[in-house]
Amino acid sequence: MGKIIALANQKGGVGKTTTTINLAASLATLEKKVLVIDADPQANASSGLGVDLKDIDYSIYECLINKADITEAIYTTDIDGLDIIPSHIDLVGAEIEMLNLDNREKIMRNALLSIKSEYDYILIDCSPSLGLITINALTAADSVIIPVQCEYFALEGISKLLNTIKIIKTKLNPALEIEGFLLTMFDSRLRLANQIYDEVKRHFQELVFKTIIQRNVKLSEAPSHGIPAILYDAESTGAKNHLSLANEIITKNSK
Repeated sequence: MGKIIALANQKGGVGKTTTTINLAASLATLEKKVLVIDADPQANASSGLGVDLKDIDYSIYECLINKADITEAIYTTDIDGLDIIPSHIDLVGAEIEMLNLDNREKIMRNALLSIKSEYDYILIDCSPSLGLITINALTAADSVIIPVQCEYFALEGISKLLNTIKIIKTKLNPALEIEGFLLTMFDSRLRLANQIYDEVKRHFQELVFKTIIQRNVKLSEAPSHGIPAILYDAESTGAKNHLSLANEIITKNSK
C-alpha cells in the first residue's frame, strides 16, 4: 500500500514545489513508483516535470469537481516510475465550487483510494494557503512534510499550520502524522541560517530531517527546462541533497 505525503506550508516561497519535484524524482531514481499530485493552481510542479498544460485533457480539477476517473488524469514524465496528476488554473475557483458538495473535505481522499496501492509514494504539492484544497490534501495524506525556509520569519505561521494539522487529526484524519520538518534554502555562510536551524531543531527535535536542502543555482535553473535537478545536473548539490532526503524517507518508512 502506498504512502501519501502532503508537502504543506501556507507561507509562500519556502521550497514546497522544488522539494516535491526533486524528492519525487529521487524516490523514482531509487526504484520507487511515485505519483505527484499538483494541488496548487499555479501548476509549477506540473511545468517543472515537463507537462505542457495546453496538451492535457484532465487535471486534478476534473477529478475533484467533475468526479472524473482519476486514472484519466495520470501523465508520465521523463523519469521512469514517476507519474503526475497536473494542476490547472481552474483550481483557483474549485474551493468555492466544493462548498456545496457532500463530505467536501474528503473528496481527494476518496478519489485516491483506487490508485493508492499502485504507488510506493504519492506526493501532494499543496498551494500556499490553508484553504479547502489543502485541507483535502491533509485529509487524504498519511503524513505531512513541512518545508521551512532558513530565513527571518521562518517560524512565523508554523503554529497556524500545526493548529490546522491538529484540527484535521481530531476531526477528519486521526492517522495524520508529521513526516518531518525540512530546512530549505540553507546557506551555511549566513549566521542567521545557522540560528534558524538551531531554533527549529530545538523546537521540533527528532521531527527535523537530518538532510538539509542547501541554496543551489542548479536547483533554481532546472524547472525552467521542465526537468528535476537530478536530470539537469546529477552532480549538483541540489540533486544530491534530495537524493539524501529520499534515502532518509525510505529508511524511516521501512522500519
